Amino acid sequence: MDGLVIKSTGSRYWVEVADGEVIEARIKGRFRLQGIRTTNPLAVGDKVTVEGEQIVAIKERANYIIRKASNLSKESHILAANIDQVLLFVTLSQPQTPNEFVDRFLVTAMAYAVPVVMVVNKIDLLEDLAYLQAYCYLYRSLGYQVIATSLQTGEGVEELKQMMKGKVSLLAGNSGVGKSSFINAVDASLQVKTGDVSKAHQTGMHTTTNAEMYQVAGGRIIDIPGIKGFGIIDMEAHEIGHYFPEIFRFSKDCRFSDCLHQNEPDCAVRKALLLHQISESRYQSYLSILDDISSGKYR
Repeated sequence: MDGLVIKSTGSRYWVEVADGEVIEARIKGRFRLQGIRTTNPLAVGDKVTVEGEQIVAIKERANYIIRKASNLSKESHILAANIDQVLLFVTLSQPQTPNEFVDRFLVTAMAYAVPVVMVVNKIDLLEDLAYLQAYCYLYRSLGYQVIATSLQTGEGVEELKQMMKGKVSLLAGNSGVGKSSFINAVDASLQVKTGDVSKAHQTGMHTTTNAEMYQVAGGRIIDIPGIKGFGIIDMEAHEIGHYFPEIFRFSKDCRFSDCLHQNEPDCAVRKALLLHQISESRYQSYLSILDDISSGKYR
């Protein structure tokens, strides 16, 4: 029978089948040998076929979010599959989400055809509202939907709830950005565990340990553990600029069609950067991805 993976611990899976029944299952032995080069052959959101307590097949994915695995014996890690949208939680303070992390996530989401809504959370902690406005303006100008939220004041929460209706939403971000607190604010009955931010390092503590799907606000959400780094995988150097809308737009005027916008002559992207038509932080994110690809690094 057919089912939907709603929880994963890495070795065990909980599959929702007809009438909402949930079955705990494992992957059939041969399934692991089908050349799936990931740390997790299945992800929450996958549609599968179950026989008894065994998962025997996976259906074709509409899309997924993937990153380079930190486990060097594998190639990649799939965060979630068959997603209507990502709610990417970022914070500008306590902790501050690195720009590079945000841009890497956006590149991957665009490459794998997953729409992203940027949720700039904890705005009640900000004293510099001009920085908040500039940050939101930058990403909105690139075509991304950005919602500023505060769980303390309730700002933006209702707007997000409306956007979640009838959709499967992946909640993603670094630890400590307020994903679990947001879930509890939307549906207190779930009682998702929350944690504090380390005062010494201004980083979040991991509270979510396994990926799990919940029914919330008339839709479904997939909550995953906080992500520290985000390594790009399965992309060539010349492709990266295609997933930075502003770089792609100016690259059409570069002298060379294979320009990587580093030290090449007559580079329209570098010219736009000097004229402040491209953000320096975005350009540095672009360079860091190129560096990863050329050196095989993990971030």
